[in-house]
Amino acid sequence: MGSLHSGHATLIKAAKTKSDVVVLSIYVNPTQFNNQDDFKAYPKGIQSDLDLARSLNVDVVFAPDTEEVYGGVPNAEPIHYGALTSAFEGSRRKGHFDGVVAIVRKLFLIVSPQKAFFGEKDLQQLAVIQELCRREFRDLEIVPCPIIRDVDGLALSSRNIRLTSKDRLVALELNRTLNRLKAAVNESKGGGVDLNSERIALDGNDDLDLEYLAIIDADSFEEVGENKLKKGHAVIAAQVGSVRLIDNLFMG
Repeated sequence: MGSLHSGHATLIKAAKTKSDVVVLSIYVNPTQFNNQDDFKAYPKGIQSDLDLARSLNVDVVFAPDTEEVYGGVPNAEPIHYGALTSAFEGSRRKGHFDGVVAIVRKLFLIVSPQKAFFGEKDLQQLAVIQELCRREFRDLEIVPCPIIRDVDGLALSSRNIRLTSKDRLVALELNRTLNRLKAAVNESKGGGVDLNSERIALDGNDDLDLEYLAIIDADSFEEVGENKLKKGHAVIAAQVGSVRLIDNLFMG
């Protein structure tokens, strides 16, 4: 959705190594925002995005306007993929995945790609898009790309630019929590991990508003049992200042 950073650059580089022609789409999609203030505040910088695209030898930049992709008033039909669209981000951001599926479907129909590259930071979105392809675009290969982090461990996001210096220090607790859980999972002798204690600790931080913390199956987005923790991903979402952040980490 624009305001590209080095995490997006890794998607482009991966695409360049595995493709003959690379199309980069840039579009801030209104139908996937359940909060219009967030939509209005979403950072935009098309010129710097184009400069990055040129520097990485992108073949085509597809940066449509809303009329071009929606043909009128933007709208999205309800999507029901079970827990994939109803749990976690789906429950916290009503209609979000309706908008994601609507715009990605349109993108695929317009561009007709053979491969599409998506980052694992938006892990639930990735799972939803994979399900969309299983249902409607069976010949399209979805290529997941690893999370890229800053030197301090914060997952790169276009929204990070809106964090104050104080907020950024608070935001680092998300990644610390995930790493503590990973260590606990790998040190556990079958006794599980104490997710609730981590939730309580985060709830006690007055500068952070925790939305969820769980260990899930990345394909179904259902929480995993104690015997499958090492195969799961810990997922977290929290509001830090005016910025909503998500992160995840594989537990194995």
